[in-house]
Amino acid sequence: MQPGLGSIFWAFLVLGATAFGGPVAHFGYFRTEFVDRRGWVDERGFADLVSLCQFLPGPASSQTGIAIGMIQRGWLGGIAAWLGFTTPAAIIMIGLGFGLSFAETAAGQGIVHGLKLAAVAVVANALWGMARNACGDAVRASFAAIACVIILFTGVAWFQLLVIAAAAIAGSLILRDAPLDTSDGASRSGNRAVGLLLLAVFLLLLLGLPVLAETMKSGNLDAFSGFYRVGALVFGGGHVVLPLLEAEVVPTGWTSTDAFLAGYGAAQAIPGPMFALTGYLGNVIDPGNGYVGGWAGGLLAIVAVFLPSFLLLGATLPYWDALRSRARIRAALSGVNAAVVGLLLAVLFTPVWTSSVRDSSDFAVVVVAAVLLAVWRLPPWLVVILAAVAGFFGV
Repeated sequence: MQPGLGSIFWAFLVLGATAFGGPVAHFGYFRTEFVDRRGWVDERGFADLVSLCQFLPGPASSQTGIAIGMIQRGWLGGIAAWLGFTTPAAIIMIGLGFGLSFAETAAGQGIVHGLKLAAVAVVANALWGMARNACGDAVRASFAAIACVIILFTGVAWFQLLVIAAAAIAGSLILRDAPLDTSDGASRSGNRAVGLLLLAVFLLLLLGLPVLAETMKSGNLDAFSGFYRVGALVFGGGHVVLPLLEAEVVPTGWTSTDAFLAGYGAAQAIPGPMFALTGYLGNVIDPGNGYVGGWAGGLLAIVAVFLPSFLLLGATLPYWDALRSRARIRAALSGVNAAVVGLLLAVLFTPVWTSSVRDSSDFAVVVVAAVLLAVWRLPPWLVVILAAVAGFFGV
């Protein structure tokens, strides 16, 4: 039975308030919640959605959540999932000045550290489950290992796209995968004609907004255009978005480097999508020409940076079942899924592990959290709270 819009919103709201650790950890939370606990998507479908969102520009984890919502209840489901997952981080980042002081105290830093340790356990648990399904033979395991090694030793964000593309090509040539039966009905996420229209709207806004903003001399349009461009052009999501954001708001004089870095530092300590940093920036920037700023500016920035994700998912999902049902495409996806496991493994090591686990006490917290997740099947939000308490008391 399909979940209601309220159930979708609530499930993602809980995750938006507790899913610490960045995009890679979010995949772990999503898999635990929507594959293991709720059964809204199966393991193979989830892996395929992650692969699709790795190919698309924008925040990969948020797009995966939106796609899960769209598959369940169409556009309204996608909007409910996005609102739930984004709202906690948006409120925190837009109202950053009210809570920053506590995060800088010893107690606040302890809580943040505990949350980061919980993220290590969540990512490790998700990787184990994904690896069992995506790396079931020697060839696929080798895909994952090669991808992991390349990312560890290159350290270049855009190399992820090359690795994923190479895995798709190699998978289509080397692997054999059974065709997927998708004859159980049409996609609930839209039809193909609408998909083509949405792709045209995506490109029209990308090319036309800068011209329109320059013509109308509107600060609001200028800011909307800048944040839309970031959401439309960044691949990989997460920390990869920072250089593009910095280029939009600092060299233009909209805000200072110190103000930008203050927001970036705070964004490390919040749950939910890293792209919510745009809420803070929309609040503090001043492009002039009647820009609204404040809460309204923060909301404008968040809507602008996530709008490309909705347009791109609306354009691709109607074609997705037909594409992934073909044997050659399935083989390519199998290669991509295995490579994604390798990419996530590399990120689990650095920066997730290296920035969180500092001594034997930290390792003990990670082990306990992992057992609570994998063996006792506690919900991730409860494990996050327990880890935060441990961090508060300096365990």
